[in-house]
Amino acid sequence: MASDGRSSSEKEKAGLTAMSELFDEARPRRSQGLISSSAIGLANRGRVLQALFDLGPTSRAELARHVGVNRATITGIIQPLIDQGLLVDGDPLPSKGSGGKPAKPMWFARDAAPICAVLLMHDSVHCCLVSLSGTITAEVKADFPPEAGEVEILARTIFASISQTLALAHRPPLGIGVAAGGMIDTDRGAIVAVNLAPLLAHFPLGEELTRRFGLTTRVDHHPRALLVGDRWFGIGRGKRNFAVIYTGEVLGGALFLDGHLYRGRAGAGGELGHTFVAVDGSICRCGRRGCWETIATLGWLRREARLAGLAAAEMMDSQRLVALAESGAAGAAELLDRYARNVAIGIANLQQTMAPNFIVLHGDVVGGGSRLLDAITQHVRDLVPWRPGGDIELVMGDLEDRAALRGAAGLVLSELLHFTL
Repeated sequence: MASDGRSSSEKEKAGLTAMSELFDEARPRRSQGLISSSAIGLANRGRVLQALFDLGPTSRAELARHVGVNRATITGIIQPLIDQGLLVDGDPLPSKGSGGKPAKPMWFARDAAPICAVLLMHDSVHCCLVSLSGTITAEVKADFPPEAGEVEILARTIFASISQTLALAHRPPLGIGVAAGGMIDTDRGAIVAVNLAPLLAHFPLGEELTRRFGLTTRVDHHPRALLVGDRWFGIGRGKRNFAVIYTGEVLGGALFLDGHLYRGRAGAGGELGHTFVAVDGSICRCGRRGCWETIATLGWLRREARLAGLAAAEMMDSQRLVALAESGAAGAAELLDRYARNVAIGIANLQQTMAPNFIVLHGDVVGGGSRLLDAITQHVRDLVPWRPGGDIELVMGDLEDRAALRGAAGLVLSELLHFTL
């Protein structure tokens, strides 16, 4: 291919400018008129790139068939992205014997500008760079000081970790995505409340990050980021409907319905851990009684393990409990089944209400492996009567933080690709 005469730095600048235009078009307006020709072009570009994420490395011809256009239209959309260094042609595929030029699969360039991803939990911050293909590099982790009495102390830890991560980027990142534990006002990018870290309540995180680092920032609830990670880079690729459930010290979830992430107004929706499962149940950290979180988190599991006299009850988790059950420890199998049913109760309520049918489990329950997954699945099927729409499928996602970090990057990516999550 002939060179267009521009230096690599000029091409990089052009690529970042194009991404900035995508951001500008993606921002909500107070009123919506007719769609401009430039917006249509950006939307088409986003659709093609979304298809590329769903399919993986793909030839122009296959991509054209997938989105229902001719090859010339596809070339007109992707060639600027190749010129800008965002996409590259791979090695030719083996010929199928039908003649013609061998197909070259397109994919995201390894040296394209990355995204800074942040996982912010109640006790720590975990930052990294995520490539457009989902590769994680330059990880920086920091625990919050245990006796911190002011939000400024926590903020300094967050900002320092992000600064260290950005310093490791080979190109200026496209933006900062934050997956945060707690309730998030997604319109303002602010933390509303974190039950286990009250100092962070009302902290305008997105605004502060944009001001300090000069990068567009997207902040969202941790389970919703998990879902975005599964949608762009994981087991949810190409799906129109699915849900994510996270268990651990807390419990949360998120819904992807008819091709869109459900947030509710200002991000207030999806607080699945605080849906009621027992009217006169235990008091939750939120102050109400009977939340799903009171019976399906590590706190409940460890209390019940102590009452059952199980070894190392204060450290109990799904992985240890399954190991004890398989070794024949008295009371372990019964507790495992109760825990599985408690997790299943909330999933059954979700299925009865929204019928996502495909549910990805993340967090502590993943450590329980196939035995715990099978038990949860059976309880869900016992609790949910047959209904049209197909069978309910539960699968295990990540035990660690990888999906959340990729999801934090995906929050930014969704804006760049003009994809309405």
